[in-house]
Amino acid sequence: MNTKIYTITNPQKQADELREAAQFIKCGDIVAFPTETVYGLGANALDGHAVKKIFEAKGRPQDNPLIVHITEIEELYPLVKEVPESVKRLTEKYWPGPLTVILPKSDIIPPEVSAGLDTVAVRCPSHPVARAFLKAAGVPVAAPSANISGFPSPTAFKYVYDDMNTRIPAIIDGGDCDFGIESTVVTLATDPPRLLRPGAVTLEQLREVLGEVFVDPAVLNPLADGVKAASPGMKYKHYAPKAEVSVVRGNKKEFIEYVNSHLTDADTILCFEGEENDMPLPCVTMGRADEPLTQSHRLFDALRELDETGAKHVFSRAPSEKGVGLGVCNRLYRSAAFRFLNDIKSTVIGVTGGTGAGKSTVCGELERNGAAVVDADRIAREVTEKGSPVLKKLAERFGSDIIAPDGSLLRHKLAERAFSSAENTRDLTTITHPEIIKRCRAEVDALRGKYSLILLDAPLLFTSGLDKICDKTVRVTSPESVRISRIMKRDGISEDEAKKRAAAQTEEERLAENADITIDNTDHFVIPKSELT
Repeated sequence: MNTKIYTITNPQKQADELREAAQFIKCGDIVAFPTETVYGLGANALDGHAVKKIFEAKGRPQDNPLIVHITEIEELYPLVKEVPESVKRLTEKYWPGPLTVILPKSDIIPPEVSAGLDTVAVRCPSHPVARAFLKAAGVPVAAPSANISGFPSPTAFKYVYDDMNTRIPAIIDGGDCDFGIESTVVTLATDPPRLLRPGAVTLEQLREVLGEVFVDPAVLNPLADGVKAASPGMKYKHYAPKAEVSVVRGNKKEFIEYVNSHLTDADTILCFEGEENDMPLPCVTMGRADEPLTQSHRLFDALRELDETGAKHVFSRAPSEKGVGLGVCNRLYRSAAFRFLNDIKSTVIGVTGGTGAGKSTVCGELERNGAAVVDADRIAREVTEKGSPVLKKLAERFGSDIIAPDGSLLRHKLAERAFSSAENTRDLTTITHPEIIKRCRAEVDALRGKYSLILLDAPLLFTSGLDKICDKTVRVTSPESVRISRIMKRDGISEDEAKKRAAAQTEEERLAENADITIDNTDHFVIPKSELT
């Protein structure tokens, strides 16, 4: 295949060339184009057959969802079931820009785009060439990064050309990308919203608009076995050079000491700009230590440069996980397949309490201060996703009508039946808990050695036996009237239903009296992190 190259420096003056390039999209083919984050490989998002060509060109697994690119927020409405106020607030502030939102999808989104999920990821890029190209195409464009699957994402035309020449019909050369890592991805299909992939729009900025935002464990850890990828860049090893990358945590002195004691002739170093002369091996740099934006701009180029040096094994410095640095770490850790060579001592804290007591508030506050959180409620939702073995067992026990026509769980209907009697509650626990416990243990184990403080937020911490993997346990309490009010507001249910749910955890509350620490969260009091460690 001959690949046609369009070099665009002025989208307005070169509108005819962009219309010609867009014709490939209109005819059901694919085109690589620049964005402010990385280059994308696009196809008509409403044409499943065209989208399949993306996967073929990249060698990308088809269970990895894509992001749909649009130019105006009005174009979002036909693609999703509804646009909540939270999305309007986000898009007003960060669109056009490097932010992707995930929402329940409408019926016009083909399964090839969503990887069979009931959600779709959408963003509005700010790059002038991208915007002009998308407008010329006249349709929403699904696009992952324009590279061979698993390789570092391309931030410049030359890398797209290296990977995609002869594989695709056209490439638009729009110069170098600004940010250098892919867009931030946040799902609004969960409550609270969840950060699935960090980027230039930071976790801190999301929380300013949305309030509570949880960080998915897969941001800094491998995706747990059996969990579907809800966002691009979550499931597989990504961004990897041919060389084997290993991450060494610690300051510069600790890094050098470790490398000196383990180096071989085949080793190379990935470090921060300005550190080259202090290192014991040849170096490639990835931006300044105190400037995460320079790291994001440089990282993927640096990973490709490592291959150009012929490096076999790379010792990499670990960036800060704050702000934009969280996105840099996410890409670097995945490029290393989460290979860390020096671990830190972790303390695991089990957090329990009755529903509505305020466990999430406590965990959320500590997460903001650097703790990692394993949320058993989130895991409980994941194990009952559409098509899961657990959901099948629940339908057999509580009735097939707890499953919606689209195959998803009607959680309100299940709750009504499961909490109607002690026997039903026990059966719910028997069906769901083995898988929940298994995944909780796996996520905690994956975080050990990476965080000094790991919180296991588990409503049935003692009943499930998960307290046995914890170093300390915390019981969060609130008066029953406060809890009932919170449950009613949170779940949109009646007072009677809220009381039934609260009463279902009486055994756990009795056991939780043995917790090491008790927090009264009536007024959202949060225990200082120092008291936990």
